Amino acid sequence: MSTIPAFGLGTFRLQGQAAVDSVRNGLELGYRAVDTAQIYGNEADVGEAIAASGVSRGELFLTTKIWVDNYAKDKLLPSLEESLAKLRTDYVDLTLIHWPAAGNGVSVEEFMTALADAQAKGLTRRIGISNFNIELTRQAIAAVGKDAIATNQIELSPYLQNRKLVDFLQSEGIHVTSYMTLAYGKVLGDPAIAAIARRRQATPAQVALAWALQLGYSVIPSSTKRENLAGNLLAQTLRLSDEDMAQIAALERNGREVSPDGLAPQWD
Repeated sequence: MSTIPAFGLGTFRLQGQAAVDSVRNGLELGYRAVDTAQIYGNEADVGEAIAASGVSRGELFLTTKIWVDNYAKDKLLPSLEESLAKLRTDYVDLTLIHWPAAGNGVSVEEFMTALADAQAKGLTRRIGISNFNIELTRQAIAAVGKDAIATNQIELSPYLQNRKLVDFLQSEGIHVTSYMTLAYGKVLGDPAIAAIARRRQATPAQVALAWALQLGYSVIPSSTKRENLAGNLLAQTLRLSDEDMAQIAALERNGREVSPDGLAPQWD
């Protein structure tokens, strides 16, 4: 699988049995892309659920993210090998740098080159970035070339549409992956989205996810509830009208939920 699946299962904030159950339910329902990260502390749980699922490795698209402590070139590969052991696999399909963390003493060139080295060694099929602004994405491109960067995974929801960054990424041919597409559930109570959901006989979550999918983004929603996991999947078949899309476009409010000090860049 070279292209990044449009729809995946996120595992942020899920640990232990909750993570195992969510991934198990997701795989049973038909999810084939799973997104985790070193800092989530659940790679072993994800690996356990996949091993028990009976789904073959070749059918899956696994993403993990390198944590800040492991950016130095002598640490990145060993840390990824540890992730692979936890995930019970020989490779992941996509490995991302989790946050740019400009002040941690490791240059973009150093960690991107190390990530490209991990790819060359077969530890990961694709590489990419997460939470990078335009300037830092330019630095990543300078290090490894834009064709090497499979995606920039960014917080993006109807309340934080990130148009300037998205326009730049699309102009460079870098795929956009939206995380927190439901803004921690805040968009689910939005009157405009609720009205569209009623018109389309859909849930507010399906509407928000369908909006992102129609804009060409990948989404990775998470849930501990099987019925929500199943419902989210149905967003793939929901078609929104131009009017629906325009109404959601008007909800932009720079509503950022995640911006940790020392890790986040200056946002565009």
